[in-house]
Amino acid sequence: MNAIVTAARAWIGTKYVHQASLRGGGTDCLGLVRGVWRELYGDEPEAVPAYSRDWAEPQGLEVLFEAAGRHLARVPRSRSFQAGELLLFRMRDAAIAKHLGIIGDGGNTPTFIHAYTGHGVVETHLSSPWNRRIAARFDFPPIIDEEN
Repeated sequence: MNAIVTAARAWIGTKYVHQASLRGGGTDCLGLVRGVWRELYGDEPEAVPAYSRDWAEPQGLEVLFEAAGRHLARVPRSRSFQAGELLLFRMRDAAIAKHLGIIGDGGNTPTFIHAYTGHGVVETHLSSPWNRRIAARFDFPPIIDEEN
């Protein structure tokens, strides 16, 4: 099993709390990704400033997209979905990217793990409506095996 997926699935059932990142206590979509990062890599790569639900939308700033590009490797759209891949979504056409998820199962019927209002952390099929909202895909860095 992919360590990223295992870590993300451990958050399933955590309630949605804006700006939180506590497995079993509360999280939002970014908090889920932050928690997985802390579990697998240690300290977060950069401090996360306070953020509103509109994610800098009025200013048109691609805060999440730019942060992902600084710490993760961009994946070409042509590659099949891989377990553990980070997905970045635009919830509306021409809007900034402001939702995140992690591929649970890749292949022809992919699933993704994410947190959203009213549902908390769930694993959902990557249906056509979700698929067409994908703004970018990223790979996490390799996990260094502490035993080697």
